[in-house]
Amino acid sequence: MLKYRNISFIGAGSMAEAMISGLINKAGISPERITAANHSNVERRSELINKYDIQAVSFNELSLKNTDVIILAVKPKQAEEVLQQLKPNLQDHHVILSVLAGISTPFIEEITGKHLPVIRVMPNTSSMIGESITGISAGKYVKNEDLDLAQELSKAIGKVKIISEKQMDIFTGIAGSGPAYFYYLLEHMEDVAVENGLDRKMARDIAAQTLYGASKMVMESDDSPAELRKKVTSPNGTTAAGLDALDENGGGKAIEAAVENAAQRSKTLRKEFEKVPVL
Repeated sequence: MLKYRNISFIGAGSMAEAMISGLINKAGISPERITAANHSNVERRSELINKYDIQAVSFNELSLKNTDVIILAVKPKQAEEVLQQLKPNLQDHHVILSVLAGISTPFIEEITGKHLPVIRVMPNTSSMIGESITGISAGKYVKNEDLDLAQELSKAIGKVKIISEKQMDIFTGIAGSGPAYFYYLLEHMEDVAVENGLDRKMARDIAAQTLYGASKMVMESDDSPAELRKKVTSPNGTTAAGLDALDENGGGKAIEAAVENAAQRSKTLRKEFEKVPVL
């Protein structure tokens, strides 16, 4: 079904590119069916055209007449302005997918003023290699076939979880921001390895493969992360010593605080850009 869909990205930033790459390289969607639009960054549009052979235009040049799926991928602070600009050109056959952090489906429905299906879709940048985890939350006017379409598009760039609107903030705190936590951990593992005599490339390969393998074990095991941790931690051993250092330096609490802060920021964005109370 995907190959018969025409998709317009409203926004041409890194998340839009990650999804474009995944849809073309992993789902096999023809580049000619994908359009990306931004305000005035001609250089960015040229980059996407040269790299992916898609169409890329300015907002003023964008026509939605032959578009089936509209993917909102601008910055949250631009949401209302862009939606107002799109509103006169929205048609009954359009399905709107939003990757706008902190912007709810009711807000988009209210701005557009039409009974169009609006679905929040929160992937992460791992969609670039087809390994995203994407949260999907359906709006008021979404039909089963619309939800199926959103899932099909999202599965082309990784795994999918259907969640409620109120769960989207914590999902953002974990999955949306999670790659950065991973890179942060990897960065510090790499640095200390270099300080202790490994060259940087070797240190990176060792740390990355270690984290990748551990993650794969979690995905393939019936044991919880806590149970797996206990199985690899011998009393008074090297792993126990490392975990003691993490505890002493607030490692677990720091991770929890990072997720909480990111989730809270998602809620705050809604307050700032939708002018509604933070729950």
